[in-house]
Amino acid sequence: MTRFTLGANLCFAINRFPEPEVWAQLVGEQMGLRSVQVVSDLLHPFWPEDILARQTDAIRNATARYDIDVHSLMTGTFSRTNHLMFPLDDLRALWFGFFQRFIDLGVALGAQTVGSHFGALSMHDVSHVERYNERVDEAVRLWQELSFYAQDQGLSYLFFETMSVPRELGYTISQARALLERVNERVGVPIKLCLDVGHAPHPVERDPYPWLKTLGADAPLVHLQQTEADHSRHWPFTPEYNAQGIVDPRRVLDTISATGIDDVWLGFEILHRERYEEEARVIPDNVQSAAYWRHYLPEDGEWSGAGPA
Repeated sequence: MTRFTLGANLCFAINRFPEPEVWAQLVGEQMGLRSVQVVSDLLHPFWPEDILARQTDAIRNATARYDIDVHSLMTGTFSRTNHLMFPLDDLRALWFGFFQRFIDLGVALGAQTVGSHFGALSMHDVSHVERYNERVDEAVRLWQELSFYAQDQGLSYLFFETMSVPRELGYTISQARALLERVNERVGVPIKLCLDVGHAPHPVERDPYPWLKTLGADAPLVHLQQTEADHSRHWPFTPEYNAQGIVDPRRVLDTISATGIDDVWLGFEILHRERYEEEARVIPDNVQSAAYWRHYLPEDGEWSGAGPA
């Protein structure tokens, strides 16, 4: 039986609640969750070492105070760039160093894993077969090298998130499967998938449930958002959006459980636009989303099928 942990990706905190004490109180006391995924916007590997040390200490202190576990680290909004498929050699090397330091930060915070999207091709590279193959081949090699570094540092695994366009890879079920198998041909720690219930991008694969069914056994992380069909809205799980949305907690839990995977971290990834009307909704929407999912998963652990029909 699959064990689930309900947590929060800290994307909602970027520039609104950057102080660890503030987001930890919101997650731990108001949302009632005990696990977070720290994003690089809040702990950026390119920051100077002394600042990183102080921020890491602040996160450790805040999470300890509110009894929160740092499950994982993931790149965020401001670092969603080409990464290990950057067209320039020196920039790829720079991003490789970024991920090494990111792994170090994950270990310092007691995280199980660190991840990102696989990389992003430029429009030029995705349009030329030779360049495309060269960039993908290099990215596979660099991910493999990072897996050995992660092994040396003590992480359990690395992960990459399936994305939405051909330039970012993993945009179809078959491509995500093939890429996962290829990158794991030579690794230190395994490389796993992070799925998102809104990332069903290909025009003939817009239903998120086949993604969970087919790839879920290799996806110990799943991002949660409410969304309508054919979109990735990153809506909260409130009555207004649940009435429009296609993400049903019971069906998500059932589908993942049926894959036989042992442990899955479910993390809210709810986004609000920077609009006057939205600011006051951020906290109540996140709190209400957590409460809604707790109807189905009353506590972290094995799911028994409890909750509303």
